[in-house]
Amino acid sequence: MSLHNTPSSERLHIGFFGMRNAGKSSLVNAVTGQALSLVSDVKGTTTDPVKKAMELLPLGPVVIIDTPGLDDVGELGSMRVSRAKAMLDQVNIAVLVVGSEWGMRQEDRELLAAFQARGLDHVVCWNKCDLLPQRPAPGENELYVSAVTGEGIEALKARLGSFAGKKKEERRIVADLLEPGDLALLVVPVDESAPKGRLILPQQQTIRELLDHHMMAVVCQDTEVRKTLAMLSVKPKLVITDSQAFERVAADVPPDIALTSFSILFARYKGSLKMLLGGAAALSGLKDGDRVLIAEGCTHHRQCNDIGTVKMPDWIGKYTGRKLEYAFCSGGDFPQDLKAYALIVHCGGCTLTAQMMKARLLQAKEAGVPVINYGMAIAHMHGILKRSLEIFADQRLLEACTK
Repeated sequence: MSLHNTPSSERLHIGFFGMRNAGKSSLVNAVTGQALSLVSDVKGTTTDPVKKAMELLPLGPVVIIDTPGLDDVGELGSMRVSRAKAMLDQVNIAVLVVGSEWGMRQEDRELLAAFQARGLDHVVCWNKCDLLPQRPAPGENELYVSAVTGEGIEALKARLGSFAGKKKEERRIVADLLEPGDLALLVVPVDESAPKGRLILPQQQTIRELLDHHMMAVVCQDTEVRKTLAMLSVKPKLVITDSQAFERVAADVPPDIALTSFSILFARYKGSLKMLLGGAAALSGLKDGDRVLIAEGCTHHRQCNDIGTVKMPDWIGKYTGRKLEYAFCSGGDFPQDLKAYALIVHCGGCTLTAQMMKARLLQAKEAGVPVINYGMAIAHMHGILKRSLEIFADQRLLEACTK
C-alpha cells in the first residue's frame, strides 16, 4: 500500500492545541508548507477542528489537526473548546502551541496535564520566539519556533519524526492467525447496501494484508460459498464473512473450517475482544424499556435496509423479545454521557483510529455501560459466537462464551 493510499484511520494523527492567537494555524501552515488553515489576527479564526490527510516528511502519511483556541468565550466558544478537547481522543502526537510573548496560562497547563495523563507523545512549542528579547533555556519537550521567520520548524518536524520512529505496537488484522501460503476465503455480499463498483475498507485492508504476508485470498458472494468450497482443491484455513451474512455462511461452511467476520477481526484490531465479549451477556439480559445506543464510526447515506438503523434493531428485538428504545449516532458524534444506555452496539470501527476506538471503549467502561460490536452481536444472536472466536485460540475468550 503506497503512502498516498494509506487510509486516514491508519495514519499518524498530529493535533495542534493552544490558546487563541498563539499561532496554531500559522504553525500548522509552516510545518506542512501549505495554507491549510486560515490565519488572522482576529481571535477565534479557527472555529472547528480542521483536518488534512497528507504526506509530511520525514513522517510519511499523517493527519494534521488544527483546533480552536482553548480560551474561546461564550456559549458557542464553549462548544468550540469542547470540540478541541475531543480531538485528544484521536491524536497520536500532541503539539501545545504557546505564545512566547505572554507565556503559559492555566488552560495550557491543564492541557499539558491531559497529554501526560493519556501518555501522549507531545512537544511544547514556544511560538513567535522572534518577538522575545531574551530566551530562557527550553525545558524538556520544549522548542522555540517562529511561524513567521521559520526558525525551529525543521527542529519541530524532526522531533515529531522521532516520536513516529518509536517502535509501534504490532497490530494485525488477520496475518498473525495464518501462515504464509495459507488460503483464506472472503465472503463479500453484493446487495443494496454494498457500495457500487468497490469494496468497503475492511475488505480492502484484509485482502491487502493477506497479500503482504504471502497468503492467498479467494473472494465470493454469500450465495456462492458452497460452490466455491467445492471448486477449491485445498481447504481454506479461514473463512471471513460480512457479519450480515453470518447465519447463511455458517450453515455452508463445514465445522472443520475456521469461521469469523470482518467486524470481529476489526474488534480485535481496533479495540478489545474481551471487553466487547462482555456485551454479549448484556444483550441477552436486556429488559423492556432499556435504551440501546447503536453507534457507527463513519457517516454514510443510509439505504432502506440499513444495518445500523434497520437490521440491527430488528435482530435485537426478535432475539430478546423485548420492547426497547434505540438511539443512533455516527461519525464523531459519540455521546459524552452514556449512563442512560443499557448497552452500546458499535460497528467495527474501520474508519476510526485504534486510539479513538479504545477511547470510546474506555468511556463506556467508566460509565459502566457494556459494549458489543456488530459482528459479535450478530454471531451471538445466531448462536455461533464461540465458533467465530475459535481462530483466536484464546481459551479465556472461549470459556467466557459459554458463561
